[in-house]
Amino acid sequence: MRGLGDLEAVVMDRLWSAPGPLTVRAVYEQLREQRQIAYTTVMTVMDNLHRKGWLHRALAGRAYRYEPTRSREMHSAEVMSEALADSVDRAATLMHFVEQMSPEEAQLLRDVLARAGRASGSLDASGETSVGGAV
Repeated sequence: MRGLGDLEAVVMDRLWSAPGPLTVRAVYEQLREQRQIAYTTVMTVMDNLHRKGWLHRALAGRAYRYEPTRSREMHSAEVMSEALADSVDRAATLMHFVEQMSPEEAQLLRDVLARAGRASGSLDASGETSVGGAV
């Protein structure tokens, strides 16, 4: 998956933060509060994001309403997966990643790994084998 350019990332952030689909005009108005930008620039970026598969659009009257095709969390997971795939030594890469975590983030990771292990029928956090999610 190709990464996002600077303006694409800003537009995606606006759409991920929105409670629902947005028009180009709505995104333009939000961006205009923080930077000088042309409406046509925002329109082009959103059209490009649609063509790249980042945004879905539906015609509503005379304007398209755009929404992300994946959540911010799904995108973050894809970026993390790509970074790991680029590594020659995945264990070392994961170790460096974990070493940068706060204690709260490390505990969250342990909790997620335990849930994932139980869901897949592998060992849970206590070392017990679980089947079909039952512990």
